[in-house]
Amino acid sequence: MSKARVRLSGGAAWQTDFRRRTTGRPVRTAMEIATVRRDLNHTLTELQRAIDKHAVAKAADLYALAWQQAAQAPPSETREQRARLAAFKEILGSRRWREEERSQAAIPAASPTPKPHKRTVPRGRPAVQPVPARPAVVWSSEPAPCPESLATPTPARRSGAHATPPVAEQPRPSSHTAGPALLEAGRLWEIATGLRPLLEATARSGAVTSWPAMRKLLPGLSRLHRDDESVILWLVDEDRQPDEPLLSALVTVGNREMHPRFPAISEQLGLPTSRDVVQQRTVWSYEVLKVHQHWRYR
Repeated sequence: MSKARVRLSGGAAWQTDFRRRTTGRPVRTAMEIATVRRDLNHTLTELQRAIDKHAVAKAADLYALAWQQAAQAPPSETREQRARLAAFKEILGSRRWREEERSQAAIPAASPTPKPHKRTVPRGRPAVQPVPARPAVVWSSEPAPCPESLATPTPARRSGAHATPPVAEQPRPSSHTAGPALLEAGRLWEIATGLRPLLEATARSGAVTSWPAMRKLLPGLSRLHRDDESVILWLVDEDRQPDEPLLSALVTVGNREMHPRFPAISEQLGLPTSRDVVQQRTVWSYEVLKVHQHWRYR
């Protein structure tokens, strides 16, 4: 069990990066947060207009820009805006919108209007150059020497084998495939906003889940970097109310076991855990019980 934990947690390197990505953000003043919300509201207004006009390309750009702007403020300050973005996501992912996107992509781009042809005056013919004298043709049974400009060098041959030009060696595929690339902050917030309702439904049913199970329920959720998964779970719980338990406790590994990164995530969210594995599992089990009781009748 301990070996599996060490392998999944990846040591202390990821914890340093996790703290940097979660608590290393610049602290914004009330005026800066108000500016972010103003810009975000303006982007949402423009996004609504683009959707009404069925401007597919413009709507996609505004949707990505809105998530980048939302990531510049604490989650508690952009709940309303992110809820509107979640509604826009359903529209942009609907069947009608995809058909509109395909139809606009099938329309060829408008060709520029041809400019009127200008009548040009022909230039005067250049002076006739004297034709060089044609060399006399001499018939001979011997082959004519090849000019140096047209001669091609003959590759040297080794005895018993034909020399071939060197071929660049192709890189062999590595047996250890690289993991998914880290996502930008806007994309992480988008995934966390869509993941929270799923975890709330899991809590109401009194169950736990895992990342493979969530990918099956959310078709648009692709395989993520393990460090991004930790940041997303932190974002989900950072948006909680002060009296709510941690929904990230419901994400397990293996046979419904505690996720090895839960202690670090809970510590960053204000729920310290011990370094002892047994005490960590005790804190985790109690947190799962609180989550189920909190969301049972909500």
